[in-house]
Amino acid sequence: MRAARAFLLLPAALLAACVARTPVPAEPAGTPVPQDFPRSYYNDARARGLEVLLVDPAASVVAIEVRRGGPLAGLGHDHVVASRDVQGYVLPHDARADLFVPLARLTVDEAGLRSEWGMDKPVSAEAIEGTRRNMLEKVLEAEHHPYALVRISRKDEATLRVAITLHGRTLEVDTPAHIEHADRKMTVSGSMTIAQSDFGITPFSVLGGALQVQDSLALRYRIVALRQ
Repeated sequence: MRAARAFLLLPAALLAACVARTPVPAEPAGTPVPQDFPRSYYNDARARGLEVLLVDPAASVVAIEVRRGGPLAGLGHDHVVASRDVQGYVLPHDARADLFVPLARLTVDEAGLRSEWGMDKPVSAEAIEGTRRNMLEKVLEAEHHPYALVRISRKDEATLRVAITLHGRTLEVDTPAHIEHADRKMTVSGSMTIAQSDFGITPFSVLGGALQVQDSLALRYRIVALRQ
């Protein structure tokens, strides 16, 4: 794999009439919920009559910029790693959200995302597949750490406190965020910078480090949660 800057993005808001027709998923879908994910916290909140919003994976995305480094960086490629399977809950009463990302479903170099990040250098299908394989097997060790877990709380009106658990370690970051409320949904978007080494991850490299992935990760996100 060539490098990672990282974890989501904001599209135009849907018209209220369109939002009203948006199907609302009943539960996090498409993959088993991690064993240590606090689903019972949100079930208890529902039982107490509190409103729980459900994250919509189809409308949510996390995008990770992957930049190359080292003396031979010109021989490599930059990449964009993304998740379109962000799942979880938002509890407005407690100003809290819990999310999880199945790492095995991460994508590499979606054409639209490469364009957004200004990456014009062509990348072969073979290079993309090799990057994805190295990322999952050698860097993230997804077989042993299959999920990224994210807990979000609201620090103030414009700042979120985000705790990311990845590769067996947790990093807490305070980050500005943009929060929008529509008829039946909440959209939270923003960006942050983290480092692979904060999670005990050694950035991928070859040729004795002459071609490597940069440690620093630039992350953009858009999370859409729907009222049920």
